Amino acid sequence: MVVRVFVASCSGFVAIKKKQQDVVRFLEANKIEFEEVDITMSEEQRQWMYKNIPPEKKPAQGNPLPPQIFNGDRYCGDYDSFFESKESNTVFSFLGLKPRPASTGLHLTGQLTQSRAACH
Repeated sequence: MVVRVFVASCSGFVAIKKKQQDVVRFLEANKIEFEEVDITMSEEQRQWMYKNIPPEKKPAQGNPLPPQIFNGDRYCGDYDSFFESKESNTVFSFLGLKPRPASTGLHLTGQLTQSRAACH
């Protein structure tokens, strides 16, 4: 399964952009294979994301905000959950991945599934 990070490339909120960048940069820096899914470019992907976040993880009002993280179809969590796992050194467990031995030579890259269109 591949880690999927649901983002909004055209978000007007600086805080959301920073959180998205934090997740993506962490995954890239740690050579964790992932797929970036831009929900502003695909209504189908946006609806899939909303539908697959467990009810207890959804906000009381409104829709869940990006970034939202999945491993395949399994919901991992939102930015706050990701940040907590990063701080406690449990990111691999959070992402549903096996911890990597320190000496592996894996060279995985992030992939962008939707082209990034300029937001005007």
